[in-house]
Amino acid sequence: MQTDAKAILKAVKDGTLSVEDALLRLKTEPYKDLGFAKVDLHRLLRQGTAEVIYGAGKTAEQITKILDSMTREGQGRVLITRLEEEAAKELQKKHGIRYDPVSKTAVLGDMPAPDGLGKVVIATGGTSDMNVAEEAAVTSAFYGNEVVRLYDVGVAGLHRLLDHTEEIMNASVVIAIAGMEGALASVIGGLADCPVIAVPTSVGYGASFEGLSALLSMMNSCAAGVAVVNIDNGFGAGFLASRINHMEAKR
Repeated sequence: MQTDAKAILKAVKDGTLSVEDALLRLKTEPYKDLGFAKVDLHRLLRQGTAEVIYGAGKTAEQITKILDSMTREGQGRVLITRLEEEAAKELQKKHGIRYDPVSKTAVLGDMPAPDGLGKVVIATGGTSDMNVAEEAAVTSAFYGNEVVRLYDVGVAGLHRLLDHTEEIMNASVVIAIAGMEGALASVIGGLADCPVIAVPTSVGYGASFEGLSALLSMMNSCAAGVAVVNIDNGFGAGFLASRINHMEAKR
């Protein structure tokens, strides 16, 4: 994955960007202090991916000001997660964001064409896990990945999952999302030859402890190659899947 810093250095090498202009771009303000937030403007340069706005707990006015500071610095695409519908309506008026009420994500700008090594397969135990799955799917697509959705393929009806063995075998990364006892990740881990990212969800009855039972089950998976993110953290899973799907050798 080419970072913005690499692109600047390559432009200097090719003679399409002067040393002075490159220095100016590298020296620009590393963050913008808005008083209530410090917007990390150098994250794209540093990590290859720009800062994402976590919408929960923020007012529409605060998010608007953060968006304004990002767009002024030339950031054409912005992802917002955990955004409530009421705040989304306000943002749509000014910035024209596209909002998905299922995942509670919003996107400013156009989605990129997929440029990853392969496909990111997202599988859920049940339909009740779709909100987390769609957060992972939107995040993966936002970072340039082709996403394949396999929903409601939990272990209570194992044949539903086995009908999709080919998609699992052909994936570069699989995100396994489940609540209850969280067994889906172990089963997929035993089928896939690629990294599996397990996402426990807070779906389940009392003894599921709002996802803790699934979290512990996934962390104790007997299948090798399974990593676990936090409860309901579809964004974290989608971001990690993109990193894996865009790996390049570092010399």
